[in-house]
Amino acid sequence: MYVVSSVEELQDLNPFIIIGCGGGGEKFANFEGVESVGFVDDNPLKQGKLFCGHQVSSELLDLIKETDANSVAIMLPIGAEGSALKYAVQAINEGKNVVTSFRSLPVSENISLLKFAKQKNVLIKEISPRLDTIDKIFGVAPPNCCEILPKISYEHKSPVVYVGGTSQECGKRTTTRLLGKAAVDAGMNVGVISTDEMGLEKPADINFRAGSLSVMDVASSLMGSIKYLEEEKDRDIIFVESQASLTEIGNPHPRGLSAAILIGSTPDVSVLCHRPNHPFRHPKGIFEELKAIEAIEPTKVVGLSLNLRNVSEKEGQIKIYEDKYKLPSFDVKNGGSSQLLKVIIEYLGES
Repeated sequence: MYVVSSVEELQDLNPFIIIGCGGGGEKFANFEGVESVGFVDDNPLKQGKLFCGHQVSSELLDLIKETDANSVAIMLPIGAEGSALKYAVQAINEGKNVVTSFRSLPVSENISLLKFAKQKNVLIKEISPRLDTIDKIFGVAPPNCCEILPKISYEHKSPVVYVGGTSQECGKRTTTRLLGKAAVDAGMNVGVISTDEMGLEKPADINFRAGSLSVMDVASSLMGSIKYLEEEKDRDIIFVESQASLTEIGNPHPRGLSAAILIGSTPDVSVLCHRPNHPFRHPKGIFEELKAIEAIEPTKVVGLSLNLRNVSEKEGQIKIYEDKYKLPSFDVKNGGSSQLLKVIIEYLGES
């Protein structure tokens, strides 16, 4: 009843004033048959400039007076629900239909807004999240869109170290914690962010189960965590534990999670964990994972952390890996964490 599921339904509400000069606003304006007569954005840097053929305005009410708009489309990102509600109320009060893309704030649950629209004899609808399609295929779907966190952007000041791996259960959790401990022992004020599947083990300053979040929220979670550690705890260096792998064969599902953690970390430097002869997983390989990490983010993998649990002849293994991959390699569980930290600090000093 309150959902738009086709372009034809949008065409019936032409012409539109579109709120939001970002990706959502541009996509909406480019739908076939949709007519736009103006754009509004609260970013002063966008106001007065051309966007999709229209000069961006700062005030919705001004555009309503100046145009023949029949409807207002509110295409704002997650985290801007307050602004979205403000614009919806303004539009309805002026007798305009409203199309939204709230996602985290379903129209059907906003009883006051629905009553207001009915009182003003206008329509208010939201673009379908198409969870009905997921339910049809799998027989189950979340009741609402899962994306709820604002898409923040944060440039950290303290160096951030990303601890990735070639597979699940290859030593990322252990390496992150031991690097943190080595840094504390070296006199640093250290931040450790754990994203592990269980979210139980300490020590970690922030411990959340990244797999419980929408992948669209993971990057914001990492940026927000780093921001908190810098502003509230004044950390000198921050270590971030990743999950799974970007390239692991046979288990594609958590690979997007790994990418989101890496992107949210925006690391200055990275460490790659590997477990030779892994009995349960099928890593694609060190070369492949290293290239993937450095392709997604402008970071540098400076060392390997080796989990030698499944290696019978441990002696000489580290040198074999160093010779093959031309990277300093360490068994962090058996005294190598301080040496790996030294490599990280030296790289940070040089860069």
